[in-house]
Amino acid sequence: MAKKIIGEISITSLGKGYLKSEELKESVRIDAPFLNTALHNDKVEAVLFPRKKNEKKQSGEVVKVLKRAKNRFVGTVEKKKGQKFAFVSPDDPKMYVDIFIPGNKLQNKTKVLTEIVSWKDPKKNPEGRVLEVIGKKGKMDTEMHSIVLEKGLAVKFPKKVKEEARKAKRKTFSVGKRRDFRKVATFTIDPEDAKDFDDALSLKKLKEGVYEVGVHIADVSYYVEEGSATDKEAKKRGFSIYLVDRTIPMLPEDLSNDACSLRPNEDRAAFSVVFKMKKNGEVLDTWFGETVICSKKRFTYKEAQDVLQKKKGRFYEELLFLNSVSEKLKKERERKGALRFDDDELLFQLDHDGVPIGIFRKEHLPTHGLIEEFMILANRSASEKFNTLYRIHEPPDKEMIDNLLSFLSGLGYKIKVKGREMNSSEINNLIEKVRGKDEEFLVKKAVLRSMSKAAYSVKNKKHFGLAVKEYMHFTSPIRRYADLMMHRIVKKKLKGKKVNAPDYDKVAKEISLRELDVLEAERDSIAYKQVEYMLRKKGELFEAIISGVTNSGIFVQELETKAEGMISIRDMDDDYYILDEENYALIGTRKRKRYALGNKIKVRLVGGSLEMKQLDFTLA
Repeated sequence: MAKKIIGEISITSLGKGYLKSEELKESVRIDAPFLNTALHNDKVEAVLFPRKKNEKKQSGEVVKVLKRAKNRFVGTVEKKKGQKFAFVSPDDPKMYVDIFIPGNKLQNKTKVLTEIVSWKDPKKNPEGRVLEVIGKKGKMDTEMHSIVLEKGLAVKFPKKVKEEARKAKRKTFSVGKRRDFRKVATFTIDPEDAKDFDDALSLKKLKEGVYEVGVHIADVSYYVEEGSATDKEAKKRGFSIYLVDRTIPMLPEDLSNDACSLRPNEDRAAFSVVFKMKKNGEVLDTWFGETVICSKKRFTYKEAQDVLQKKKGRFYEELLFLNSVSEKLKKERERKGALRFDDDELLFQLDHDGVPIGIFRKEHLPTHGLIEEFMILANRSASEKFNTLYRIHEPPDKEMIDNLLSFLSGLGYKIKVKGREMNSSEINNLIEKVRGKDEEFLVKKAVLRSMSKAAYSVKNKKHFGLAVKEYMHFTSPIRRYADLMMHRIVKKKLKGKKVNAPDYDKVAKEISLRELDVLEAERDSIAYKQVEYMLRKKGELFEAIISGVTNSGIFVQELETKAEGMISIRDMDDDYYILDEENYALIGTRKRKRYALGNKIKVRLVGGSLEMKQLDFTLA
């Protein structure tokens, strides 16, 4: 009798499956004819085939789908004139079959959100129903909404939530019950295009050498009652989503951009962490509580940096002190092993239609670090004092470390590994070595991919990236549900109420999974805009760096826009190339020309697909 195993299956874009099971050390290959309706990330039961002599990988067949990971897909309607049915071609490359939709109402080449309602026969297409017509394929709003809906994320707010938010917006608060900071020098520092301001800083000199620094966070929990329709919707969303051309907020705009936002020259309810500290960053005392503030200035990062550079302007003395302390806090963190990653975010210049006309690397200003350090300090303090819900980041596992070491070796770099652990100081040294080089972006991306994914947990497992024993998100309740949860926990504990950590375990797991969907949506929007920008330059020459080498060809990354694409082996017709797998290189058998990982080459853009978010290059 064939051995049955249970596990989770991964499907490639070619429609081949790989099943991972705790019962086996290696994954099992499931070829397309034996998937039997299994889809990507489904939990399935499978049988193993007898292993053939010299067969490299165990193969098998799915016999039962136990749990669907996903049954909703965004896709394009494919319908011929006069047909009383349609097929939907899914955007997800890992969804290997079209979905059959009965009825005559759909228009050809529209994007829709579908749900599979029945699929029992693997020889037939699954039958589905349309949940939402998104719009005409190729239109900007249609494509951006498609990216979000494909990840199972929400775009529109239910009517009840919007009505509840409008009502909550009119809610007033009692100044007398809050610590009053309205006469203290207070300001916000945010990106130029920010609409929701969820944190502000204040500074007051207490006596010589001792200062009071306030980290004031929007008191969202005052406006959003636990268990309300707004709260349930925020929990479902988990996060605000930042696409290239728009933000899809976690909370309705009546709250996120209005009532909760710490807008300048308006009294606002805040929940604050107030530090009594010395110039060297030593914290003497910490206070948590409800406050009322009035921000006197809304700085952009650049405006605040200009004040520091010119050594004059509104709040210069306050900015100078806070910047000096933030630098000391950062040095102390790095001394203890915190990873030293600058923000490698790309900025897109868009025209009035949302079409990208320029792509730039975001400038990392000291004022970014100023805000970051005080937010980290506030988050750490909240976690240490009210240890209930943690932001954890485990060290990379051995397999990820081995993959990174192999990749870095192909680029000519090495890092030392002690046993099964990667030392953060080694990573920091590597980042310094590649700073300013063509392969910098490539190396940073590889290091980030090797890291474990940060998550939320009621069990403390430390934070590898920040090198702290315990950590929590507390400072962004407008855009992260975990922070809103933490505010409620802290308020309960300040009132002496008992809080049971296990009560938050389920939500912590749910929003950790949701975060992965949000990050994928944000990355997809960047890839879409990169391809959209580059396709207008079809036929042009570019400098690129080789980012990957396979039997199929060379993957390259254009140096300016960081857009990625591929040179197919079919188009490398000047020689017959073979893969040197160990050294990440393609080598010509006659001319011995070598294309290796990290090589800088000239390429010509010959095409691509916006739908697939892919670019095609040839060697120049």
